[in-house]
Amino acid sequence: MSALLSVSRLSVAYGGIQAVRDLSLEVAPGEMVCLIGANGAGKTTTLKALSGLIAPQSGSVQLDGQPLAGLPAHAIARRGMTLVPEGRGVFPRMTVAENLLMGAYSRSDRAGIAGDLDQVYGLLPRLTERRAQMAGLLSGGEQQMLALGRAMMARPRLLLLDEPSMGLAPLMVQAVFDIIRQIAASGVAVLLIEQNAHLALKTCARGYVLETGSITLSGPATELAATPAVRHAYLGEGS
Repeated sequence: MSALLSVSRLSVAYGGIQAVRDLSLEVAPGEMVCLIGANGAGKTTTLKALSGLIAPQSGSVQLDGQPLAGLPAHAIARRGMTLVPEGRGVFPRMTVAENLLMGAYSRSDRAGIAGDLDQVYGLLPRLTERRAQMAGLLSGGEQQMLALGRAMMARPRLLLLDEPSMGLAPLMVQAVFDIIRQIAASGVAVLLIEQNAHLALKTCARGYVLETGSITLSGPATELAATPAVRHAYLGEGS
């Protein structure tokens, strides 16, 4: 199967700091892939570069064979790649319904938008009863669900998820990851950054390990989880 996302030798620098160096990865259509690594390894920088929020120094990013170099973030989102940022990024003074409709800002197909809104409410029943509530009054987990729902309103083919479990209680983490699995089961590809490496490797089919801006390991998630270096560094097990 040809790759939906193909990243080749991507490098990103902030000032004099090389944040990402010669990074290459692929995500197939409908595939769930995780990127794990310590804080400061370059994971969030990678997602920002892929989604057009920061300009890479060098390398290429292709979505479905089409180069994305030089495109602004909104144009990349229109092509089918949507970022759910760390910290969720909901609009606190807008209602749940208004936040969801913001995800469809680039669309003009009213009937399609209405149908997708019904689907999102079906996927996220907690939001249905809170649709008129201000997003800033939701719990952290509900805000994460709202961020996922808003992303789905853009009809993405690939979701970039940055730390979806951050700051959530264990039960809410489970609920959020159940939703992510349902989204993936509907055919949307997922590239996931997640501080909980055990959860990431359990959820995804494949993974990459990022250390100081470079990919050091990659492969099926089950194989990575069994690698002594990964078990010691990321799964909290003895060397």
